[in-house]
Amino acid sequence: MAFRYFIELQFNGRNFHGWQYQPNAATVQGELNTKLSLLINEKVETVGAGRTDTGVHAKYFVAHFDTCRKLNNLSDLTFKLNKFLHEDVFVLNIHFVPKDAHARFSTVSRTYKYYISSQKNVFNKDLAWQLFYDLKIEFMNMGAAEIMKHTDFSSFSKHHTNVKTNTCNVYNSAWTREDNFLIYTITADRFLRNMVRSIVGTLVSMGKGKLSLDEFIEIINAKDRSKAGESAPAQGLFLFDIQYKFPFS
Repeated sequence: MAFRYFIELQFNGRNFHGWQYQPNAATVQGELNTKLSLLINEKVETVGAGRTDTGVHAKYFVAHFDTCRKLNNLSDLTFKLNKFLHEDVFVLNIHFVPKDAHARFSTVSRTYKYYISSQKNVFNKDLAWQLFYDLKIEFMNMGAAEIMKHTDFSSFSKHHTNVKTNTCNVYNSAWTREDNFLIYTITADRFLRNMVRSIVGTLVSMGKGKLSLDEFIEIINAKDRSKAGESAPAQGLFLFDIQYKFPFS
């Protein structure tokens, strides 16, 4: 009999090559698998809610793992795991869940935030895109609103990602200004590889006055990645929230 657990965590992606395990690179999944296996004294393979690219952060992330025996003291396991894990990974909680609960396939939506700093700051250089440019947020928000009118985001996806469809339902897409930061928030039922960073990079071109709304719409309708702008740097991107079909906390 197998027992399933959800693990809520957050990580700073600066020292990792993304979430997904790679045999010759430091990844969050690899770090978690190794440390959990040692503490539980059983081979553990976590399954994440999704994958993040090299250098991308997660304010909130969820993974699940199975064990052969029931774990009785999850608070103690959480405490020990945090002492054992890399300094850039922090476990928030561990929950016992039904066997059919799935960290990836049971999701309803995910929310990402992208941070642009308009002022040089040596303390946030790994946590924001430092872009010293007078971006016109009103133009960027025109493009952000247009995003919600479309479902095919082929123009903002990496090629050859082996997904069955490039269709995503976007529920929220908007820029806000907070002190010296411009923050882009986007919520959808699913995301394509590199999608948020590609959108941000293209919207920044609108903010610079280099791209009109009509041209932005043409890029979306082209369904061609080469038509969109360059991807924004990884360090400004955070997976911020994940919603599930059921409560587990």
